[in-house]
Amino acid sequence: MKLTLFSAKSYDKHYFTQTLQAHHPDITLTEHPFALTSETVSLAQGSTAVCVFVNDTLDAPVLHALHSYGIRAILLRCAGYNNIDLPLAESLGFFVANVPSYSPEAVAEFAVALIQTLNRKTHRAYNRVREGNFNLEGFLGSTLYGKTVGVVGLGRIGMAFARIMRGFGCRLLGMDPYGGEEFVKELGGEYVGLDVLLERSDIVSLHCPLTEGTRHIINKGSLGKLKRGAMVVNTSRGGLVNTRDTVGALKEGILGGLALDVYEEEGDLFYNDHSAEIIHDDTLMRLMTFPNVLVCGHQAFFTREALSEIAQVTLGNLEDFRLKRSCRNSLVREGHLLVEGDKEPVRL
Repeated sequence: MKLTLFSAKSYDKHYFTQTLQAHHPDITLTEHPFALTSETVSLAQGSTAVCVFVNDTLDAPVLHALHSYGIRAILLRCAGYNNIDLPLAESLGFFVANVPSYSPEAVAEFAVALIQTLNRKTHRAYNRVREGNFNLEGFLGSTLYGKTVGVVGLGRIGMAFARIMRGFGCRLLGMDPYGGEEFVKELGGEYVGLDVLLERSDIVSLHCPLTEGTRHIINKGSLGKLKRGAMVVNTSRGGLVNTRDTVGALKEGILGGLALDVYEEEGDLFYNDHSAEIIHDDTLMRLMTFPNVLVCGHQAFFTREALSEIAQVTLGNLEDFRLKRSCRNSLVREGHLLVEGDKEPVRL
């Protein structure tokens, strides 16, 4: 079997190669550092499956091209799947599986790191002290103990984040369309609607997938309901936040702080070095002029443990596809099967 990775970095190659050598020696790996698009899809020819990441494009032209090459398995080495046309993938007979949870603590811990960095201004202190300036002016923060933290999305990452914030002694508010029984029983949190959460929270942290229902959940209207001076943190998907609206809220003083590990227009920027180039995204550049804004390059997942788990689950999904081809068994052991297509025989 041949697996082709798109948007592959050195760390992807390391952990996938390590896992292949230990558990899947008969799978051949090919890596491409660039994203899967209609311009690059031809490089997937001859593959059994393709493996993609958050900023790869799997729209109609790409899916039809993959189908014409005889490829029937698409493996997402991430939780999100908003970049793939799932109804079309199903109609074409693709097997599509993602990695729904890879070290949820990694993302949750990074969200907390962003909060503490923005709150206590440790990034600014680091730079000031290196210049021999030990003045504390401008570094005044707040004690997290006793603050109200709103958690939007109570899945594995949201719950991991809530547990950490409970350890800080914070009051917890939670919102999730699928309910929050565990959040209430285990953590003593309060399950509320989004408007109430925004009105009462000192910190709002987003941990939900990007769907049509959650796109721009943080917008001019919801920001107007926010407790004045509150902080918003997004480590989930960039499209959850209307960036232009946050610029306005920052200028008006409604937002006390904004920490983003994801950005709605990150596709052409993140995971690559643009330090010697002119970045033409004026909204992002304006955002980074605010002293109370942190922007990172989608790195919340980036731990040894998470990368190892991503490789193991993704390759386990590929094994399940191989099993399905031979005996039509549709079980996926650890990953989550998004689409199971059986419209046409797959190429052996």
